[in-house]
Amino acid sequence: MSNDTTKTTQTNNKQDGSFSMQMDNTTYVIGLHFSKTSRETLEDKIKRLIQRDVKDGNF
Repeated sequence: MSNDTTKTTQTNNKQDGSFSMQMDNTTYVIGLHFSKTSRETLEDKIKRLIQRDVKDGNF
């Protein structure tokens, strides 16, 4: 008798949207999801990321 300890886990993460982007001969499919409990808007997040990059000199 063999002990098979391999398990497959399947999750149902519903995506809010997706898009594809092609670079050279490779097509990337990007899935998006958003937190329903988040208080930060997309605009707030982008501003925060830009401010952090300027502060850290990552430009």
